[in-house]
Amino acid sequence: MLVHVVKSKIHRVKVTGSELNYIGSITIDEDLMDAANIISGEKVQIVNNNNGERLETYAIPGPRNSGEITLNGAAARKVAKGDVLILITYCMMEMEAAKKFSPALVFPNEENNLLK
Repeated sequence: MLVHVVKSKIHRVKVTGSELNYIGSITIDEDLMDAANIISGEKVQIVNNNNGERLETYAIPGPRNSGEITLNGAAARKVAKGDVLILITYCMMEMEAAKKFSPALVFPNEENNLLK
């Protein structure tokens, strides 16, 4: 039996921008993506702590060491600059493997979204 488990989480990053006139996605500082084991094009669940919105889109890498967290396309309407987000990815695993699996958990600096 396969189960969905948390693969990675970037906890409490601030939105740095939103770009409505873009084809979609979330731009994430590539250093954060690497630390959380998120790849370009991977589905990401976005939880907005400020307004309770939950949405899904896909990740695209932003400039390294920039702290960039930009929501693009329709998702831009669900956030405001400065909102605090949790970014989560999931994977499917066999039950026994899932019991032993440890997700990548990233806790960046809450002021600038950079790795501590």
